[in-house]
Amino acid sequence: MRIVHVANFYGPRSGGIRTAMHALAGQYLEHGHDPVLVVPGERPGVSVVDGVRVVTMAAPRVPLSGGYRAVVRTGQARRLLDALRPDRLEVSDRTTLVSTGDWARESGVPSVLLLHERVDGVLRAFLPGGGPDGRIREVGARTMPMVADRYNALALPLFDRLVATTGYAAAEVERLRQRPFARGLRIPPLHRVPLGVDLDLFRPDRNTPEAREQLAPRDAALVVVASRLSKEKRVDLAVDAAAQVLHDGRPLRLVVAGAGPLLPALRERAERAGLPHRFLSFVPDRERLATLLACADVVVAPGPIETFGLAALEALASGTPVVCSSTSALPEVVGDAGAAGAPEPAALALAIHEVLAREVTARRAAARARAELFPWSATGDAMLALHRRAFFEHPEVLPDSGARTVLAGSLG
Repeated sequence: MRIVHVANFYGPRSGGIRTAMHALAGQYLEHGHDPVLVVPGERPGVSVVDGVRVVTMAAPRVPLSGGYRAVVRTGQARRLLDALRPDRLEVSDRTTLVSTGDWARESGVPSVLLLHERVDGVLRAFLPGGGPDGRIREVGARTMPMVADRYNALALPLFDRLVATTGYAAAEVERLRQRPFARGLRIPPLHRVPLGVDLDLFRPDRNTPEAREQLAPRDAALVVVASRLSKEKRVDLAVDAAAQVLHDGRPLRLVVAGAGPLLPALRERAERAGLPHRFLSFVPDRERLATLLACADVVVAPGPIETFGLAALEALASGTPVVCSSTSALPEVVGDAGAAGAPEPAALALAIHEVLAREVTARRAAARARAELFPWSATGDAMLALHRRAFFEHPEVLPDSGARTVLAGSLG
């Protein structure tokens, strides 16, 4: 079975989507299938990464995105799919490449849209109405879900199935089902398939005294953030929360792994707060990243609109508890192996204090145990089971009882 997976916002320094695409492709390859990844780049080309074909389409950079590219000439995507002749189509994009759903329907190819983000969350992060001003924020809270639902009403029916990684990601689809204007709309069945983690790469025994001493003094807590440094990730909240913990009297060092347009501003913010810090920029060496996560005392994942949080799961696999935003999907993933707080510096600082107060051996064991619920093999098995099923013959209008959900793995 040839499974073609297309995506925008994939690049040399991209995070979750790139990791998920390659991990899934690796699972398909192990099971004897033919995965092909189709992604944007500076120029067209074909390469092979770990035995998987990666086909690049020429695409321009997206302004203010930190270097990401997006396909704007969707006709080239359709022509490429004609040439590749997939048996199944997976799409990890909610922008220009949703049009490939039309191609799949016309070509008789079953299609799956993977919901890696929530449209309402992206709108709140980047458009006026999501900011701190009370009245503007109140207006945005009312209007942006409706704008997102109108967009999803156009985009989601182009596909045969939807896959969400968490309940938080799925909630946007469930809300659409309740809208009066969606009555009679063919909203595809929704399946729940959590992402996974490389349990062999990310593991607690990478935490050695030698590696730890290179990152922070013995008497200082090592607080780590692994994130793209862009607006929606709200790394500023982690910087301010760490500064608050320091001012509360607990010595610490903040280490940030990630690149993005906000790097200079975030470094300046840490310096103004008198916070011992180190900004590593993007860490391309996955083993070095795994060592960093294992040596941390706590990893902070402050993004308020995260729909899964692969970096947080990698931290758990490394034996490190995670502090996250209570408004995101991360509490579903982290469970008791960390703590959640409102996306505000004071609340996240309290969560950091709470985690650091736990007995070290117990908190590290709990983190690893949680991560072991999410092997990539389970994700691959669930997706292949989805692709094998003869469920693409569906009624034009689904019953009002809601989504038919497949839960792969445990989200606690």
